[in-house]
Amino acid sequence: MSHNTIGHLFRVTTWGESHGPAIGCVVDGVPPRLALTEADIQPFLDRRRPGQSKFVTQRQEADQVRILSGVFDGLTTGTPIALHIENTDQRSKDYSEIAERYRPGHADITYDLKYGIRDYRGGGRSSARETAMRVAAGAVARRVLGPDVRIRAALVQVGEDQVDRAAWDWSAVDENAFFCPDRAAAARWEQRLLELRKSGNSVGAVIEVVAEGLPPGLGAPIYGKLDAEIAAALMSINAVKGVEIGDGFAAAALTGEGNADEMRMNPDGTVAFQSNHAGGILGGISTGQPVVARFAVKPTSSILTPRASVDRQGREVEVQTKGRHDPCVGIRAVPVGEAMLAIVLADQLLRHRAQNPDAPSVARLPRN
Repeated sequence: MSHNTIGHLFRVTTWGESHGPAIGCVVDGVPPRLALTEADIQPFLDRRRPGQSKFVTQRQEADQVRILSGVFDGLTTGTPIALHIENTDQRSKDYSEIAERYRPGHADITYDLKYGIRDYRGGGRSSARETAMRVAAGAVARRVLGPDVRIRAALVQVGEDQVDRAAWDWSAVDENAFFCPDRAAAARWEQRLLELRKSGNSVGAVIEVVAEGLPPGLGAPIYGKLDAEIAAALMSINAVKGVEIGDGFAAAALTGEGNADEMRMNPDGTVAFQSNHAGGILGGISTGQPVVARFAVKPTSSILTPRASVDRQGREVEVQTKGRHDPCVGIRAVPVGEAMLAIVLADQLLRHRAQNPDAPSVARLPRN
């Protein structure tokens, strides 16, 4: 299996399966002399960790990360950083009944059609368990980006129920089990997910991720577009079926007048954008405004309701997925979305510095 690596200068390769002994990643291209310890990574993993509420899978994993290489005396050395997490709460017997059966909505059938073999225990490599290493790598990417860049994400929709943007409060995100910026919506979602969990069903979600403090100039006009690479990174997250940047699909309903992000000049000579319909990216290049992206996560495919399917011998069967699963997998995708955006931005920042070492750090017009 190839294609386990993302990035150009900042490169992340993940390895491991859901029910294997461990999962891990190698982060290459990190500049030397950056402060980094396991304590810098662990808080991000703790936000994603399973079993923290009744609204996510009850698999109990400590997700304790170990740095195996690339760091000496608390500083990066410029060599590959290997990160390692042990799997400690696998229950492979939960999946014995689907060893020969394909779960609808899962990658079971496509893995078998492509490779002729699959690890049915929790989905193996296709499991969302792999995203723990993305979060760990994302923590390293944040060190590359530096303290001036802030990346935050929130759950903004569960099923058809959206947050009230007038009630948006970033401080509320860490106060509820849903990473929700709207306290009233979080209360509604709690009741909804309790009902879904009891019935063995699931629901989809939308996550919004925002990066602030970025310099202008990240990205390239054609095949290295910042928005294209963000979209690809977010689409690579398990169960993601759609990505939009800025106003996204809503821009199709606007006129040219309504969509234009008008500009004026600040007294200090920097450019002042009057709106941000573009999500901080124009022509594939960052403007210096907040980068805003949203991604849609489908309902968890592992549900208790029997679904029609086929088995490996071509027989028509019914599949009922047992085990411990998220009634809304979008909840734990929030820190994963932050991590993937951080990884793309760290890579783009290093590429930008390599080509334009004297580029401005703010949206200041070049003067002849």
